[in-house]
Amino acid sequence: MKLFIQIPCFNEAEQLPATLADLPRDLDGFDTVEWLIVDDGSTDDTVAVARRHGVDHVVRLTNHKGLAAAFQAGLDACLKLGADVVVNTDADNQYAASSIPALVRPILAGEADMVIGSRSMDSIEHFSATKRRLQRFGSSVVRRASQTEVPDATSGFRAYNREAALQVQVVSKFTYTLETIIQAGKMLVAVDHVPIQTNPKTRPSRLFSSTWSYVRRNAVAILRVYTMYEPLRVFLAAAGVAALIGLAIWVRFIYYFASGDGHGHVQSLILGATMLVISVQLAGLALLADVLAALRVLVQRNLERTRRLELHAGIEPSHYDSGDHEPVALSDERQ
Repeated sequence: MKLFIQIPCFNEAEQLPATLADLPRDLDGFDTVEWLIVDDGSTDDTVAVARRHGVDHVVRLTNHKGLAAAFQAGLDACLKLGADVVVNTDADNQYAASSIPALVRPILAGEADMVIGSRSMDSIEHFSATKRRLQRFGSSVVRRASQTEVPDATSGFRAYNREAALQVQVVSKFTYTLETIIQAGKMLVAVDHVPIQTNPKTRPSRLFSSTWSYVRRNAVAILRVYTMYEPLRVFLAAAGVAALIGLAIWVRFIYYFASGDGHGHVQSLILGATMLVISVQLAGLALLADVLAALRVLVQRNLERTRRLELHAGIEPSHYDSGDHEPVALSDERQ
């Protein structure tokens, strides 16, 4: 069994040494533990620092593509390098590496394919009361959308077994955390969660400039991903709302018409008709979107098969930088 610990990085030369210093080199249940960083177009010495501190593998993206793209590139590379289990953590040392054994334990026991590390929100000092409430609300929405029980949906500290990693396909350009949970729930991947420890804050978040930015971007991400996987429900709900508004406006017109004052409220009749037309259009979109969602599932399954074929053919990882290390030979069982 081979465990890969991957770390997406963007200009993390200062934070990376502390993060790497805590990572394990040996772990019960695994023959080897290897480290991989994804350099997301850094302009500092992130790669050089990583190599000096013992990182085994480096994936270097040609420009800054964002956290979601870096996560996906790392996952693909880990699979092609022979990983049986992949742990993803952040470069800012937010998550305590001492929690990695607990994170992979459900996978080793065969109880889960994907495990999310759940932070104790009340113990994170730099989280404001507002952010804690928003975090809990957002996680509840993701649980409802994904039909899972994950209490901390935005946690980036997570583990995947090989089968779960093969099915992950991140579409979002912003973050992978919410999308992969909803995707896993819809693809019937066994998802579990374990409590984890966190370290003190070392630097401000680079994903969010303010609480409002946090709310806005996560709300858009949740809505977008949920619409991808449940378009019929989303568009039919919107159609129902439009129909109710139209009917309410028509009831208002009928009331005035019955009381002999309908002539001055013709605009209500027009507006009600417009809302009902919009409702019918949204219902039509619901059917089209549902067909597209079925096609998306087929495309995702084809992508999964393509990844399996690439692994079988021994194709090297994209953007893999062997540096001063010898090229990694894929084992016979992966070829």
